[in-house]
Amino acid sequence: MSLFEYVQDGEVKKASGTFFRGESTNFHPTNDSFSQPNFLSDYLMKGWEPSSKFVTKDTPIVAFGSCFAANISNYLHSRGYNVLTKKDNRAYITRMGDGIVNTSAILQQFEWAWLNKAPEGDLWHGYKAQEFGYEESVRLDTKALLDSAGLFVITLGLSEIWYDEVSGEVFWRAVPKDKYDPSRHKFRVATHAETLANLEAIRSIIRKFRPDAHILFSVSPIPLTATFRPVSCLTADAVSKAIIRGALDEFLRNNDKDECLHYMPSYEAVTRLFNNQWTVDRRHIHPHVLRFNMQMFETFFCNPGLTSEQLAETFRSATEEDLKIGMNGHESEGLTYSEIRRLRSEEKREKRRQVRIQERINSRAAERQLKIAERKDQVRSKGGIVATVTARIAVGLLALQGALALVFDWTILAVAVP
Repeated sequence: MSLFEYVQDGEVKKASGTFFRGESTNFHPTNDSFSQPNFLSDYLMKGWEPSSKFVTKDTPIVAFGSCFAANISNYLHSRGYNVLTKKDNRAYITRMGDGIVNTSAILQQFEWAWLNKAPEGDLWHGYKAQEFGYEESVRLDTKALLDSAGLFVITLGLSEIWYDEVSGEVFWRAVPKDKYDPSRHKFRVATHAETLANLEAIRSIIRKFRPDAHILFSVSPIPLTATFRPVSCLTADAVSKAIIRGALDEFLRNNDKDECLHYMPSYEAVTRLFNNQWTVDRRHIHPHVLRFNMQMFETFFCNPGLTSEQLAETFRSATEEDLKIGMNGHESEGLTYSEIRRLRSEEKREKRRQVRIQERINSRAAERQLKIAERKDQVRSKGGIVATVTARIAVGLLALQGALALVFDWTILAVAVP
């Protein structure tokens, strides 16, 4: 068997030379690869790194979709970037941005804002199943956001969807219990073709109204909490992510000439670079993994952003923390997941109680200050009255003194004249 030699991470290796390997061959990293100085550029960002860093502190950013969009919004906002969806407005992509996670719902927001195309049914519901509706003022707020955007960050979350069989329209999430109609509300898994078509439609409408804007897609690594399919959640989640990731990759390949279209491999960074990335619920990632992900975006996309050396240090620290968790376990002190959730709920309730107590204390202090100020005003007012009366008495006395002096003078004059 013929062999050919290649170099990986500075080491000469051999592989079968029987088959043609194409013009571009990129190998999967080994454990030794992680210590290489250009590991992230060579093994994660290669092919996805933009030709130049285009996100500045002045770039108007609109980010919505699943968790990455929410996390990157919070991170960039804290770093002083111009995140429009962190500012006060009534747009649903601001209030409920990380809950709009399927491609149909994401497309709905663009069509509603820019084309004034409202769904026929009540499809949009908040986390507590409240109806959001299609108010014109909210649509105009949404339109104003989209009209101003220089960068759209869109994160895709899942492929499992609920829809109205009569209209074919897709809900943001599951149907509220009191609205559920089994004759028309159905569940299904979005297809690869459907997801791809939605992605093309999203790009098309953005290019129509914001032709020069950058568009960055990512896939949320957070797995399903539960599946509505009659199969295990682990396998359903694998399919849900595979559909999204496969359709997105085909979409990016179809539009590879669009230099303002980007992909951020946050999904791969979380799922492939760490071994103990999940907290005890096995759904949410540890803060050090999240921090690395956010800094990776700032390093490769933001100007000036962070240096590669700064990112390498963050990655080194994150992998060390990952190893520590693997060796010592999660810092759960032997508690079960249910117990941890209960304690966290109690902590949140206690924090809210303390906030209410402090608000009452502040309110009472403000009332006391107001009463003190009112008393001072009253004293000043009384002092003014006294001063006025005193001044008038003084004037009167002076006048009386003058009159008496005049009378005295006339009396003396009268006595003196015979």
